[in-house]
Amino acid sequence: MHDRAPLTENAVDYTALTNFAALRGQLRVSFTPRCNIACWFCHNEGDVPPPLTRIDPSEQPRPRVLEPDDYITIIGSLMDAGLKRVYFTGGEPLLSPLARPVLERLPDPGPDAGYTLITNGTRVRTHQAWLATTPLDKVKVSLHYFSDATLEAIAGTPVGIATVLDGIEAAREVFQRVELNTLLQRENAHEIPRILDFALERRLPVQFIELVATDFNEARASSAVPADAVVAYLRTLTSDEHTEITGVGQGRRVFRIDGIEIDVIHRDLGRHHVGQCGTCPRRAGCVEGFWALRVDHAGGVQPCLLRDDLRLDIAPFLTDPHHLADRVAGHVTAFTEGTL
Repeated sequence: MHDRAPLTENAVDYTALTNFAALRGQLRVSFTPRCNIACWFCHNEGDVPPPLTRIDPSEQPRPRVLEPDDYITIIGSLMDAGLKRVYFTGGEPLLSPLARPVLERLPDPGPDAGYTLITNGTRVRTHQAWLATTPLDKVKVSLHYFSDATLEAIAGTPVGIATVLDGIEAAREVFQRVELNTLLQRENAHEIPRILDFALERRLPVQFIELVATDFNEARASSAVPADAVVAYLRTLTSDEHTEITGVGQGRRVFRIDGIEIDVIHRDLGRHHVGQCGTCPRRAGCVEGFWALRVDHAGGVQPCLLRDDLRLDIAPFLTDPHHLADRVAGHVTAFTEGTL
């Protein structure tokens, strides 16, 4: 990691990208749009999600362009440009043959950066041995269910809940930091206390998240539930609560129970929008704002989940990491200034 040199004439202004990083903006890197389960709400980081492909096989994700070396180039370039929080996603990232050759070769993140793997947990045990050798410092497991019946209702899969829970245990065996995230919905409302008990018994931080509406999940929008009931329940368990509304993305309520942090992503606390959002036709339905730069397996970078038209193709710049970073920084500047 290093600081950028002062701007010279005709140099790219990195201020917007630097500010985004300072506000704890994420770099989300997708290895594959494929997944072995098909959660109905999946947005697949802006690509065609598995549930839609199951319903209509003609709806397919973008073809893969990037190879392991390309991922290493992109990650190194954007971390050098200032991004510190790198999250690896899918689909299910551990389904991809690229996961191991990338994760084992990640650059040293330094003392103020970190790598997080986001997974559904079903493949962690299978890949546990080599995952333990990577510089990942956190694994975040999606736990939106706590029974076979609810898993089937939400993810449309015969995979049993025991496999998911074993994946969480496999992660705990090799990583000091394991966290859970749970999307709040009518299908799992009856299991939220059990999920919370599971997390507290194992001293695992957990994040409860309100649904972000996208074109892909609008058919079941009625399944979304507000976080109010979860907040009320947590207040019966602890008085240690504060809110965080700084940085990017949605505000959150943070509770501590016996030293374990429980987050609730709560839309009532506001969002972080930038210049481009002021005239955005999707703003009325957007509760997130600009909180992540998403790199997809097809070589695209986009600052907004709801707007494919804002996607930047970085594949032509893979042979020149500095030019690649310049293009991304310029794209973020144009987005934040509303000129994209």
